[in-house]
Amino acid sequence: MLEKLTLYIGIYLILLHSKMKVSLSPTLTMTTEESAGQQPYFDFDVQRNLTVTVGQTGFLHCRVERLGDKDVAWIRKRDLHILTTGSSTYTSDQRFQVIRPENSINWTLQIKYPQVRDSGVYECQINSEPKMSLSYVLNVIELRARILGPSDIFVKSGSEIIMTCVIQQGPHDLGTVFWYKGNTLIESTIQENSIHTSENQRITVETDWTDGLTSRLKIKRAVQGDTGNYTCVPTMAKSSSVYAHVISGEHPAAMQHNGAIRTFVVSRPTILLVSVTLLVHIALSKQFRICHNRDGR
Repeated sequence: MLEKLTLYIGIYLILLHSKMKVSLSPTLTMTTEESAGQQPYFDFDVQRNLTVTVGQTGFLHCRVERLGDKDVAWIRKRDLHILTTGSSTYTSDQRFQVIRPENSINWTLQIKYPQVRDSGVYECQINSEPKMSLSYVLNVIELRARILGPSDIFVKSGSEIIMTCVIQQGPHDLGTVFWYKGNTLIESTIQENSIHTSENQRITVETDWTDGLTSRLKIKRAVQGDTGNYTCVPTMAKSSSVYAHVISGEHPAAMQHNGAIRTFVVSRPTILLVSVTLLVHIALSKQFRICHNRDGR
């Protein structure tokens, strides 16, 4: 009798244990799903390869959903330097700053006045366990202006000077261009007592953004006072310069053709070659005269 009772109790305990496992299992599964549902995750629908020009502020946008009590940090990959954590900045370089409106999912790394050396990989990290990170690539390029033609131009007094400055298409807005003569900003000018129209303006600047950026400085009826160094200064690129020489009187025949005044260009190497040739010719002439005089004696 006692043995049967012990057997029944054992069977009962086994059944009770099995029932508890069955009832607890859904609860444990639900807890795991709830835990997974609360994990933060990145929004991948953002630009992660950014190209800017030197000096143009760059923005790397990191969006994190369901962050909870976790924090977001920005890391510079090349030296593993922590730039920001949460809303705090952990670098002495004040060009770096995180922008996050209150209760926003956006954690934007702002880089002011970027330089070519700032190019590289940056990581947006979540301090979860294990850590989660998303990589971004920043490309900083340096645009350069270029004035078409040689670095020295020669024009006859009274003719027209046209200087053309070009900048190839960049990743974003190319800004605009300013022209300087020496250290003085060039502004369009008109002659005294003339009607204010483009035809009467002696100095004009024309800028076109159709294919890249092209700016033309035109000087009508050039005078000797227009001689000087001219610089094309873009807001988003490195500058370029030429030197204009305005010559009065009759000079090389190439300056006139069929009665029309034309601009001619001579590069510095050409001037140097002509000068050296002339000096050699003079030296040889002197040597020839000396030898001739000796033979005559």
